[in-house]
Amino acid sequence: MNTELIGIIATFLLTLVIAIPLGKYLAKVFAGEKVWTDFLKPLETGIYKLSGINIKEQMDWKQQLKALLTINVLWLVYGFFVLIFQDKLPFNPDGNPGMTPDLAFNTIISFVANCNLQHYSGESGVSYLTQQFVLMFLQFVSAATGIAAAVVLFKAFRDKTTTQLGNFWEFFVRAITRLLLPLSIVIALILTFNGTPASYDGKDKFISLQGDTVNVSRGPAAQLIAIKHLGTNGGGYFGANSAHPFENPSYFTNMVEVIAQVIIPMAMIIAFGYFIRRRKLGWTIFGVMTVGLFMLMIPTLSSELGGNPALAKMGISQATGAMEGKEVRFGPAATAYWSTVTTVISTGSVNGMHDSTMPLTGLWQLLAMMINAVYGGCGVGLLNYFIYLIIAVFISGLMVGRTPEFLGHKVEAREIKIAAIITLLSPFLILAGTAIASYVFTNYGDASWAVQPKNWLNNPGFHGFSEMLYEVTSSNANNGSGFEGLGDNNIFWNVLTGVIIFLGRFLPIIGPVAIAGLLGAKKFIPESAGTLKTDTKTFALMTFAVILVLNALSYFPALALGPLAEYFTMLK
Repeated sequence: MNTELIGIIATFLLTLVIAIPLGKYLAKVFAGEKVWTDFLKPLETGIYKLSGINIKEQMDWKQQLKALLTINVLWLVYGFFVLIFQDKLPFNPDGNPGMTPDLAFNTIISFVANCNLQHYSGESGVSYLTQQFVLMFLQFVSAATGIAAAVVLFKAFRDKTTTQLGNFWEFFVRAITRLLLPLSIVIALILTFNGTPASYDGKDKFISLQGDTVNVSRGPAAQLIAIKHLGTNGGGYFGANSAHPFENPSYFTNMVEVIAQVIIPMAMIIAFGYFIRRRKLGWTIFGVMTVGLFMLMIPTLSSELGGNPALAKMGISQATGAMEGKEVRFGPAATAYWSTVTTVISTGSVNGMHDSTMPLTGLWQLLAMMINAVYGGCGVGLLNYFIYLIIAVFISGLMVGRTPEFLGHKVEAREIKIAAIITLLSPFLILAGTAIASYVFTNYGDASWAVQPKNWLNNPGFHGFSEMLYEVTSSNANNGSGFEGLGDNNIFWNVLTGVIIFLGRFLPIIGPVAIAGLLGAKKFIPESAGTLKTDTKTFALMTFAVILVLNALSYFPALALGPLAEYFTMLK
């Protein structure tokens, strides 16, 4: 047990050791300062010339969003048709069929949106061509999209007053060439040399100990697994994701993959403080997020290491904790740490089955995705936190009787309205989506659909409700993990979650970028004795309170009907 906990502590400390200098490096990269990767400038210049991009052309916030949304729509169209016709395209040695339109709709939206919710099984659902030229490609560009959007926010607060927020295409390309691609090469090589396949061969055959012939899928897995974690994507090459021995062969690769998930989200917070020349503010935000991580992780560890009380009543020893759904090579502690990280960061990859975790663990997983601002995904985590921060500034201003200000810019009605809409969006999508699913399941279970609603759930009752709540929450948070007791590959769930993924991804990007652009254009107000300082412990506590109160008011009833009810039922 102590060894497992030491492994978690070592993993977290190694993550910090990498993330802090990486954050300083990213601040310089996006500020245009000299860095050691400047030798890549000719490559970037070639990309700009080939694409007809003039990076000297400055964009305001509206032009930034126009560029971001336009390119994402093109990827949607391209990927949709490749998924449908993949059976007629090359690099398909296993003969995997093309996707149905509803599954292709869900899959392409999910990967464009950095969610990677998978209603198909990785090794049998897509071809090698689709894995690399659609899914892996989108894992790079969707992560770069989030990073570029965050840098627009950076630019809005670097100068006192500005409408010129840099060039989206420059931020986007640099996020790939200077960050995602080099790190992915390193991670892919580590995984390859530690047992993860990276070939283009078809299925291998071997004879099992029972004498059966077994077909084992392989392929170019290491390449995709590297960017799936670095880009906080999470979509697995294999259906079992990082619980599969090819995706995650050992405890060492488990550490590498969980570190890879966290370093960029952490680094982006640090980069923000250095970029806008307010390091104390960056570290304050980082502190709030880290406290949030520990508040979710510690009870998760306690829940999993404590074992199952139902088994304890039967006199069954659980010396290592609750082992259902866990890989023996990792154990419950490493699985609990991963489940916390993957839900707070919106990666969504798994090294154990979330559907088998203890009820309270499911509660913390759900809450992490509902908050969706503890480090968060690449770039977008900071954007989500920014909304909470603006609301905290507004409430603090009302409490002291002053016009709210953030970094020398007045926060007025227009910005607050946008923040309020974005704040209400997540509860609306999560609760309305779960309500629709519950209503259909309860009232139309015998509907003559290809998959009848009554057959969606393997686990009825409170846990079944949690499965539906988790699916919708994961979609809204661009997470992609799931309680896999839910039968989700059908028209209802493909369409419902596809729509939620789209709205849950792009509106929370549009809102913060719009607020930052509006604030950045306002006249700068120098600090005075009455200025609300946002880099103090008091304001950090205020922001933390806003996060807790908003999410408790929004989600407690749903959580009470699902994981909490299941937990108290288990104690009977």
